Amino acid sequence: MFLTKLKQHKYFKYALNPYIAIFIAFVIWMLFFDDNSYLFHRELNTIIDEKEAEIELYQSEIGKDKKNINKLSNENNLENFAREKYYMKKDNEEIYIIEYENNLTKANTNE
Repeated sequence: MFLTKLKQHKYFKYALNPYIAIFIAFVIWMLFFDDNSYLFHRELNTIIDEKEAEIELYQSEIGKDKKNINKLSNENNLENFAREKYYMKKDNEEIYIIEYENNLTKANTNE
C-alpha cells in the first residue's frame, strides 16, 4: 500500500526510471568515489593556492634581495655592512661593542 502511493508520487516516478537512476549513481560515483573525484580536485586546488602564495612570497623576497645586492655593490656600503653585521675591521683598527641595558634585557628575554 505504501509502495503504491510512493510509486504514484511524481518525483519517485522519475527516480524509478533506470536511466535517471544510473545517471544519479554515476554522478555520486564521480563526485565522491572516483580517483578524479571532486573532493580530490578540491584538495589539489588548495595545494595549488598555497604554492602560488609561496611563489608570491619568494618573489617579494627576491626583490628585497636584489635591492640589497644593488645597495651592496657600492664599496662604501659593502664596507659599512661588513662592519655593522659581522664586526669586521681593518688591520690597524680596534672595535668596541657598546651594549645598552635595554638591549641586554631584550636579548635575555628572547633567549
